[in-house]
Amino acid sequence: MNYITVDNLSFSYDNEPVLQDISFNVKPGQFVILTGENGAAKSTLVRNILGLLTPASGTAVISPRNTNGEKLSIGYAPQQISSFNVGFPSTVYELVSSGRYQKGKWFKRLDKEDATHIERALKSVGMWEQRNKRIGELSGGQKQRICLARIFATDPDLFVLDEPTAGMDKESRERFYQLLHHNCKEHGKAILMVTHEEEDMEQYVDKHIHLKRKEDSPWRCFSMVSCKGH
Repeated sequence: MNYITVDNLSFSYDNEPVLQDISFNVKPGQFVILTGENGAAKSTLVRNILGLLTPASGTAVISPRNTNGEKLSIGYAPQQISSFNVGFPSTVYELVSSGRYQKGKWFKRLDKEDATHIERALKSVGMWEQRNKRIGELSGGQKQRICLARIFATDPDLFVLDEPTAGMDKESRERFYQLLHHNCKEHGKAILMVTHEEEDMEQYVDKHIHLKRKEDSPWRCFSMVSCKGH
């Protein structure tokens, strides 16, 4: 089965084509990256897949069910998702732990498994040592990291991540990639990630989709010119 199926998708802004003839899929247990030059409509493609935009032609479908037949859960991280002000009352740990309540635990005490998920999520983005800080005290880059940690803590079936490592140092990025890879291979999660860091990720990914400007196009119209699988 596929968690994401994109078939011959094209998209235009005000009759100006920006994507044309895009086709690929993402299966459970696959780590897929999406690359392209600045302005290659990568985020636009992601929003089409999530149903936030409507294709001009073709389709983008997300499976309603996971491999266990349960409702598919999605963890989506758009670019620059942090927007907390100085007065935000929670600590880092409290915010990330709130992601565990999405698993039907609003009236239950979080258990050891929940604590393990929260700790692993915070360590993956290099924020475990700051777990007791107030969110309003953090920098913009640190707020971005804890938003990602919260998504990890929800334990979704499908991760859709739009340049999530912006602002991370090399060591933090490496931990982040390792956790993504672990989630794919050990837990059957599917990942679609927009990135500019494909060279650093080569050992972790299963498929690399690259968008390139279409030849002889008067518009900034991009098509999928490669889909490399390992």
